[in-house]
Amino acid sequence: MPPGKETPNPPGGSEPAGPKVLTGTVTAGVEPGCLLLDGYLLVGGPKDVLRPGARVVVTGEEQPDLMTTCMQGKPFRVQRAQPA
Repeated sequence: MPPGKETPNPPGGSEPAGPKVLTGTVTAGVEPGCLLLDGYLLVGGPKDVLRPGARVVVTGEEQPDLMTTCMQGKPFRVQRAQPA
């Protein structure tokens, strides 16, 4: 490489992580209708499976820019949920 030339930095950021699987017990949030799992706010999904106290396996994607009325957890759009 000629003197005075620098190697350009690779583009910043990373590619989307894609679907993520969470397993644990659903807890109720402070606000009515808000459900939490492992620090995430569960958005969508089957209400008969996702209820406080249920042990579940949830597949979905983080949605950090999603606005919600719940004041807890990182939004996590549920694609699939089933009992654990």
